[in-house]
Amino acid sequence: MRLQAKYKWLPTPFRTILLFAVWLLLNNSISPGHLILGAVLAIVIPLSIAPFRKPQPLILRPGLAFKQLLIVLWDIITANVEVAIKILGPSKRLRPGFIKVPLDLKHDLPITMLASTVSLTPGTVSAEVYPIPESLPQGQEPEQRFLLIHVLDMGDEQELINSIKSRYEAPLKEIFQC
Repeated sequence: MRLQAKYKWLPTPFRTILLFAVWLLLNNSISPGHLILGAVLAIVIPLSIAPFRKPQPLILRPGLAFKQLLIVLWDIITANVEVAIKILGPSKRLRPGFIKVPLDLKHDLPITMLASTVSLTPGTVSAEVYPIPESLPQGQEPEQRFLLIHVLDMGDEQELINSIKSRYEAPLKEIFQC
């Protein structure tokens, strides 16, 4: 697995370009002063925060990432309809609960993306990732990490775990190849 490369004067080139573009858009000007100041800020800001960043895996399959985005958007739309039907129905049909999803992902960025995807989908909210590596003795990695998820209507727990792992986690593993 490849992690983000370290460049001496341009540690995050895409962030630099984005900062430069946002600077110009916010100022609504391409005068020489704004071009120079925007370029300086776009280089200095990423350089100054680079020591505080953890290396993250690169997106190695952007086409798959776009496909996954479309899948998540579709799931959000369909889950909204399903949740509306369940909420408008008799409340005794709702069976809220928590599930522990074992994670195969190791890096923080893909895990965060998985937790965000689960939380964006109505009817589920990611509550915690544990164990937290910072809570372990220094240098020790957790044997297994879990994502704790609250579910509005708990059906078959194993089926839901398998669905999350195959529909969201597996594509993330391919996108980041981790």
